[in-house]
Amino acid sequence: MVTIRLYDTSARQIRDFQPLTEGCVSIYLCGATVQAAPHIGHIRSGLNFDIMRRWFTYRGYDVTFIRNVTDIDDKIIAKSADQGRPWWAIGYENERAFNDGYDALGCLPPTYEPRATGHVTEMVAMMRGLIERGHAYEADGSVYFDVRSWPGYLELSRQDLDKMQQPAEEGITGKRDSRDFAMWKAVKPGEPSWETPFGPGRPGWHLECSAMAHKYLGSAFDIHGGGLDLVFPHHENEIAQAKAFGDTFARYWVHNAWVTMSGEKMSKSLGNSVLVSEMVKHWRPIVLRYYLGTPHYRSTIEYSEEALREAEAAFARIEGFAQRVVELAGGVVEPAAEVPPAFADAMDDDLGVPQALAIVHTTVRQGNSALAADDKEAAVARLAEVRAMLGVLGLDPLDPRWAGTEGQSGDDLGAVVDSLVRLVLDQREAARGRKDWATADAIRDQLAQAGLTIEDGPSGPRWTLGSR
Repeated sequence: MVTIRLYDTSARQIRDFQPLTEGCVSIYLCGATVQAAPHIGHIRSGLNFDIMRRWFTYRGYDVTFIRNVTDIDDKIIAKSADQGRPWWAIGYENERAFNDGYDALGCLPPTYEPRATGHVTEMVAMMRGLIERGHAYEADGSVYFDVRSWPGYLELSRQDLDKMQQPAEEGITGKRDSRDFAMWKAVKPGEPSWETPFGPGRPGWHLECSAMAHKYLGSAFDIHGGGLDLVFPHHENEIAQAKAFGDTFARYWVHNAWVTMSGEKMSKSLGNSVLVSEMVKHWRPIVLRYYLGTPHYRSTIEYSEEALREAEAAFARIEGFAQRVVELAGGVVEPAAEVPPAFADAMDDDLGVPQALAIVHTTVRQGNSALAADDKEAAVARLAEVRAMLGVLGLDPLDPRWAGTEGQSGDDLGAVVDSLVRLVLDQREAARGRKDWATADAIRDQLAQAGLTIEDGPSGPRWTLGSR
């Protein structure tokens, strides 16, 4: 099988990917903490790993993809108190918002999507094992991991333990060392809780993922993913718990970079987030996918409307080429069986989407040259290659998911819009037929103001959504 190479955060270098089981890939991605609706920075992580999953699948691997939901944590409990609503109602509402966002941008559903609160039994078993092995201890109804008991602690972030401090945990008491972290938090008045041998309480964030990864992927799996901000403390603490419990845990650690605004990580707490639910009202979802998914996953995206407009224009060039070839061919042009070798080489090299996308745009230019030369066979061949490449990226404009809707919700609405525009274009053609150029130009200008671009071709006028 072809070798795929990935940047492994733990090794600080790109490594050849060697699966635990030949022909199979197991991936655990830290998913949503559902205290609020997602902004595009949240969705970028899911989108980057969706592209990874698609590429492994294209290369012939059987992929098991786990993306968890953290449905209980300090922030959710705080929101519950502030809003006077049940914690589970807030969590479920925002879980649905995340799934709507993933779906809008074309992310494939995970193999399994476990919720933290459904796995307290597994968490208790892990805590018991760690206490028995001398790596955890009870204190005042809470359970803590003893970081000094595990020699490999901080192997991912490569910090100096003597200079390190854990992020503050409000109300935590009984720690032997300030750097120890909570695996189980004793119940406080008014907070949700679960009964355990250690007393009523709720899980710590880090324990949730260690337990769920163990349940769904076993003691060892291939890839653990998440945002760069999770390296410490979350992933560092996951590793300590899992390995001290006896698991081999993840063999590769892959982290995506942030979406920033004015140089700062996009964050609800900073008030600079751009909600997915609002973005899709103003931008076509496929354009958002292009914008968020085509930079390299380890590159920071600095958000701006100008950059989004550039992405929209770039995708419009691809889409326009595809539509012109389909019109020329007079029917469906199926994707090629394989992507071009240069595209595959780029994707094999740490998911080099920018380099792969350059091959897409080169192929589009070649196809446009074939169209200009009236070379139907070459144009169709180039479109077949473009469809194969974009299909791997989830960006094929002719895929039934995207085609014909012009970014609106539902095929029916797309058909209605097309019929209405065609009616106006018929009026323009009638004006042109009687040489009423002023009326024809006025109709075209009005359509342009509505965001539509009109192109006159041999088979008549065609419309697309224009750049803003």
